[in-house]
Amino acid sequence: MLSRTADHLFWMARQMERAENLARLLDVSLAVSLLPASRGGADVSAPLVLTGTLDAYLARHGEPDASRVLAFMSFDAGNPSSILSCIRHARDNAHAVRGKITAEMWMSINATWLEARELAQGGAGDQAFFDWVKERSHLFRGATHGTCQRTDAFSFIRLGTFIERADNTARLLEVKRHLLDDADAADYYAWSALLRAVGAFEAYHALYRDAPSGRRVAELLLLRPDMPRSLRACFDEIYKWLARLEGDNGRAAKRLAAELRAAQAYTSVDEVFEAGLHDYLTRMLGDITRLGALVHEAYLEAA
Repeated sequence: MLSRTADHLFWMARQMERAENLARLLDVSLAVSLLPASRGGADVSAPLVLTGTLDAYLARHGEPDASRVLAFMSFDAGNPSSILSCIRHARDNAHAVRGKITAEMWMSINATWLEARELAQGGAGDQAFFDWVKERSHLFRGATHGTCQRTDAFSFIRLGTFIERADNTARLLEVKRHLLDDADAADYYAWSALLRAVGAFEAYHALYRDAPSGRRVAELLLLRPDMPRSLRACFDEIYKWLARLEGDNGRAAKRLAAELRAAQAYTSVDEVFEAGLHDYLTRMLGDITRLGALVHEAYLEAA
């Protein structure tokens, strides 16, 4: 497969996953900012910190305000990290490889972009919009699973999805680390909001059956292989799809993916907190960035 084709497929999937993750984060940040125990500006600005757009926002809008942050992160075409921009980039990448994806995949992503442009005329995002983004992401992923041939093209789509998901989970936990630093603290509303941001609320209660605590939330989102958005599950998938790509170009990426997978499989939550959660997450974010760079160097760069 040509590297430019692989690049378009990889980033098509990453951008769709990013749009969904951002919708989840904005939905939860809005809900948390309205709670009596909210940290106010810190909760409102969390999406800006996570996406690295805080400085750009401050330069244009000044102090974070809930409605302006939601508009900036939902529909601002001048913000490359907005949901609208992510969907546009995903659609542009899909258009560039129209012959490599199925008709159902193209119709799903193109319809999402057309409808997103119409919704952008409504102003700031709200819960209905965030639910729509999540639904459209699920539809695209379902069309991909149901119609895409299991070739290298599918492998690059899955790689893009799980590298982006791993990065988002690690970033979200780092931004919300003030909740996790006290591993045994219980704050039902804050924990529930964090779990809902990664679609893990029901999974947590099915597994632990008690009020959320930092130690168990960290275990669920870092180390559980049966939680789809945990780092462990993401590294399992990244390792799996990299292994399906033939050739020697990706040996460094495959080796790092194997190391990260093994590290998550044989680490306990007690070891994470003993080492320091901040240091652990910082290292994970660095490793995910390095893995993405190795994938790009091995497969996505034009020779």
